[in-house]
Amino acid sequence: MSVIYILALRQLKRYFRARSRMIGSLGQPLLFLLAMGFGFGPTYKKAGGGDYIQFLAPGIMLMGILFTAVFSGIEIIWDRQFGFLKETLVAPVSRFQIVLGRTIGGASVAFIQGMIVLVVCFIAGFRVQSWALFPAALLFMFLTAVLFAALGTAIGSILEDMQAFPLIMNFLVMPLFFFSGSLFPVKDLPAALAVVVRLNPLTYAVDGLRGALGNPAAFGISLDLLVLGAVAGVLLALSARFFSKIQV
Repeated sequence: MSVIYILALRQLKRYFRARSRMIGSLGQPLLFLLAMGFGFGPTYKKAGGGDYIQFLAPGIMLMGILFTAVFSGIEIIWDRQFGFLKETLVAPVSRFQIVLGRTIGGASVAFIQGMIVLVVCFIAGFRVQSWALFPAALLFMFLTAVLFAALGTAIGSILEDMQAFPLIMNFLVMPLFFFSGSLFPVKDLPAALAVVVRLNPLTYAVDGLRGALGNPAAFGISLDLLVLGAVAGVLLALSARFFSKIQV
């Protein structure tokens, strides 16, 4: 447990030291919130959808979590190149503990990032409709962070070239966000698009967070929580398997 704690704490220290990265990672969520929230807001309201900021904000919060959590995996490549990973791997602990520590650390950083975006959403006009379910909203945010931190760790364990990681992440992360229902309702979609949306784990995170914050949930909070937990467990196991095969 001490190894898990040390690795998680190390991730957090890196985050708070890199203030430029903290500020830079807020840029894209803020751009989407302001440009789309206020740009499409009047059209969305005229179409009978209500306040678009209320609909959009949960997806923007998870967008901040998604990008931060996935890109935490690139630190594995960095540590491999500069020798820190070798020092970690020779420690008399299981590699699963190392993966768990790194994942919890990356997820904690992403969760903090999501909370910062939540504050920005409040400033933009978003309001929580049900404070009684707010703890469930925090659970959805942290589970999402764990899921995508594990995904980043799995991919970072496979890749050796640091330059290839952003390319693969952009190819994977952007479709995950755009086909998650963050920007549009998931009901009454074309059949092919509906299948893609339902196969996307981020869809259930967005839907669950939206429901936990007091807005209508398309699939139900219980199903969303079940899917998120199952996928997070599978990805954590896969990341541990890939990490165990690293040669330094």
